[in-house]
Amino acid sequence: MEPGEGIPQQIRQVLLFFVCLGGSLVCSETWRYSVAEETETGSFIANVVKDIGSGVEDLAARNARVIFDDYKPYLWLDPQTGNLLLNEQLDREALCDLTEPCILYFQVLLENPLQFFRAELWVRDINDHTPTFLDKDILVKIPEGTAPGTSFQMQSAQDLDVGKNGVQNYTLSPNPHFHLKLEDSDEGRKYPELVMDQFLDREKEPELRLTLTALDGGSPPKSGTAVVRVLVLDINDNAPEFERPVYKVQVPENSPLDSLVVKVSATDLDAGINGELSYSFSHVSRDIRKTFEIHPNSGEVHLKALLDFELIQSYVINIQAIDGGSLSGKSTILVQVVDVNDNPPEIVIASLTSPIPENSTPEMVVAVFSVRDQDSDDNGRMVCSIQDNLPFLLKPTYKNFYTLVTERPLDRETRTEYNITITVTDLGTPRLKTQHNITVLVSDVNDNAPAFTQTSYTLFVRENNSPALHIGSVSATDRDAGANAQVTYSLLPPQDPHLPLASLVSINADNGQLFALRALDYEALQALEFRVGATDRGSPALSSQALVRVLVLDANDNSPFVLYPLQNGSAPCTELVPRAAEPGYLVSKVVAVDGDSGQNAWLSYQLLKATEPGLFGVWAHNGEVRTARLLSERDAAKHRLVVLVKDNGEPPLSASVTLHVLLVDGFSQPYLPLPEAAADPAQADPLTVYLVIALASVSSLFLFSVLAFVAARLCRRVRAASLGGCSVPEGHFPGHLVDVSGTGTLSQSYQYEVCLMGGSGTNEFKFLKPVISNLPQLSTEREQSHTFLNGFGFN
Repeated sequence: MEPGEGIPQQIRQVLLFFVCLGGSLVCSETWRYSVAEETETGSFIANVVKDIGSGVEDLAARNARVIFDDYKPYLWLDPQTGNLLLNEQLDREALCDLTEPCILYFQVLLENPLQFFRAELWVRDINDHTPTFLDKDILVKIPEGTAPGTSFQMQSAQDLDVGKNGVQNYTLSPNPHFHLKLEDSDEGRKYPELVMDQFLDREKEPELRLTLTALDGGSPPKSGTAVVRVLVLDINDNAPEFERPVYKVQVPENSPLDSLVVKVSATDLDAGINGELSYSFSHVSRDIRKTFEIHPNSGEVHLKALLDFELIQSYVINIQAIDGGSLSGKSTILVQVVDVNDNPPEIVIASLTSPIPENSTPEMVVAVFSVRDQDSDDNGRMVCSIQDNLPFLLKPTYKNFYTLVTERPLDRETRTEYNITITVTDLGTPRLKTQHNITVLVSDVNDNAPAFTQTSYTLFVRENNSPALHIGSVSATDRDAGANAQVTYSLLPPQDPHLPLASLVSINADNGQLFALRALDYEALQALEFRVGATDRGSPALSSQALVRVLVLDANDNSPFVLYPLQNGSAPCTELVPRAAEPGYLVSKVVAVDGDSGQNAWLSYQLLKATEPGLFGVWAHNGEVRTARLLSERDAAKHRLVVLVKDNGEPPLSASVTLHVLLVDGFSQPYLPLPEAAADPAQADPLTVYLVIALASVSSLFLFSVLAFVAARLCRRVRAASLGGCSVPEGHFPGHLVDVSGTGTLSQSYQYEVCLMGGSGTNEFKFLKPVISNLPQLSTEREQSHTFLNGFGFN
């Protein structure tokens, strides 16, 4: 600042502070700073902390910076101190030419919240240029007889400095004939005129040489000189006169070189050489001389250089017509430069925030930019826009500044980036436009839980698998990105707390692959159902779950098991057959079951060996043993039959059973009570058979076999002393249950007493009671089987 300006400047800063306390976007006060041209780079200009009204720590936090209207970095704002420093040496003449004062307009921009402060930098002139005459020799022709007091215009000196540093005075070397008079021009400058003090006598002195000195107002002043040659001519009593005192013309700024601007014309009443005119510029600046030229004879003014409305809007050209006697007439040409739309709009991005989080609030500031068009009127009026259907809005802020803000929250999973084209169009003819592309990336937040490709999965694998067998996979995807999309899989706790899920199945936490930890047994576990969770690594983490059903596929790993007749090494059960039996007489029925399922449990029967081939036959589909022909006295009394039971698996498994048959005489009905029992009613108890059933493997085929067994001819219990009786086996038949304790496959079976009511004629077959009183809870499939048996009369 200049000396003496400190106290007023502080007062303005205090006032400005209170004006800005309202928190408005743009402070209404304009700061004013000054600097002398040619000041060294880095010089201190001012401190803006007090002007802004906040602490210096806010400058760096709010990204404070300086933006000049012409976008050139004349000043630099140190955010650590708040000092405005000169970024380059300034040349006032290059910046403003002869314009005074020389003012550079700029704004101090602060972000978060966005705020603008208007400011001006006044560039002070220093006396760094010397007054210069364009012509070092000035020729003045004065007719003799010219009356004293007549004045003659002199060429003025040019000084690029302004104000007091510009040309302030002229002096003339001492002489008895002339003195100088200073006149003010229309542009506010001083120019000299040569005033006659006494008559000239051409015969005594035809030419005079004078020295004209121009001085500026610097301290110390600088000066320039020119030689004035005064030629004394014969009398010329008429001066030229222009047809118009002022010529007003309009010239488009895009006019080509050598275009005709205007043609001036003057007349002189004198004759001969005194009436011959010559046209020239008078007291014009260097800009006019380099831009225009006038033809000395025709008076036509043409362009020497291209016009630029954005630099100079008008010219004032002083012209003169000089006759042969050196008398002159004056006129002025006013050239108005007409603007054409030759400047496209300009866009300057002040700040850009990218990426922005997808859950950002509406009206979040994404970018701050300014626009400018150096044309005027409609040619300089602008319309700013972006593409339609974008979640962004343009909001005008201060002067030609705009902010790009979000219109609504963004969704990265829908779109990860936006290519935004800022289009600025002026209203000129033709319209010019400028486009600037910015890319705004959308950063991810954890707003999507993992999603399984299926809500439920059904997996198949065969029983007796090897441990750690890969049985299938689940897959979940997360629409988020980065750690928010990294999925971890886990087994969820089963609904049944007694199910040892952790010992049966494991899952790879990274890829969702499922493994069977041990061999599965279809006869113990036909299906396993559990839930799998998928959790991302976001904060907070999100998760989802899916249902997995593992269906164990049966393998033919169980041989047929014969329920009747019993084959436990005790006394064999003997079937009694009367010799009077007709062909097809039901001797016995082989009852067998298979722990497998499907075709692996389909059983067929075959007579493998017989004491007397051809006497007995076995029905392949139901195991019934019947006589094949009439019996005779020649047939042996005792017969041994070996029946093969085979399943339909691949490969097939089989079991064999031995039947003992005794041919007897004396009764023709197979279910009449024995004579001893008929004689003693107390001993006439029902025929009882104990049947052991492996309920853990009950299947529909078993039910069918039991029903068929009802219709079969059962073994009669006879006295052990006479015929050898049927015996109930000790212990249990093997069966399989689900291992809920994790200790291995368990075996358990149940015994039922089965009674055939003899003599009733109904062949009724009845479950009497379980031999084991404490029965565990049956599975659903077993309960259904038991209900099915009850429907056929089983209690």
